[in-house]
Amino acid sequence: MGSIAYQACLTAHCARIFFHKEPGVAQEPNPDIEAIIWDFGGVFTSSPFEAFNTLEASLGAPQDFIRQVNARNPDNNAWAKFESNSVSLDDFDTLFARESQAAGFRISGKAVVAVLSGSLRPRMVAALDRCKEHFKVACITNNVKAGTGPGMAERADKAAAVADVMARFDLVVESSKEGIRKPNPMIYQRTCERLGIACEKAVFLDDLGINLKPARALGMHTIKVLNQDQALQDLAAVTRLVFD
Repeated sequence: MGSIAYQACLTAHCARIFFHKEPGVAQEPNPDIEAIIWDFGGVFTSSPFEAFNTLEASLGAPQDFIRQVNARNPDNNAWAKFESNSVSLDDFDTLFARESQAAGFRISGKAVVAVLSGSLRPRMVAALDRCKEHFKVACITNNVKAGTGPGMAERADKAAAVADVMARFDLVVESSKEGIRKPNPMIYQRTCERLGIACEKAVFLDDLGINLKPARALGMHTIKVLNQDQALQDLAAVTRLVFD
């Protein structure tokens, strides 16, 4: 082996030794962090956007059409009103159908609500348990009064699984009960006040950038959840904990 190749091999070997952490060795959590605050859908469950795409394909609607409808007049459209509990499910059904038809393809609101509840991600639930050992944990979820519980599950077994996760949080803040929704800054401030912490002491995870921007403006550490591996790596970096 040449000297350059030997040095490269030695450097890589040393790096592996330096960064390796033995399993079971306790890690010191970040003392500047007091709470981890999580979104639910798209973080602990598979993304609702995947379900929307499946529904669109089954109806023959363009891909991402439902997201485009929801992006129009986002503070006062049918979706915003439903998540803030300003309209009933029947009202939402009519309003969303009207908005989607105006956008070019009629879809009933109830058809959209029926696919909202995703599948749980066990690794994220395990990360929640790990964080709870060291920090306060809370959930801010934009949800609607449909299905069962904050996760809006349609089946009893799924509702029970979601309820089991929700029971782990020290605090759950639901838009359908608060009358305000993300990205309204008040919902983040309200959550931190109830936890008894300053916003600067919190980490917030969400799969939507629009929900992260106001949290960041309040001083919160933010993580955009693109997938489980990336989210857990970013969470490990800010908390100094190790996740599987």
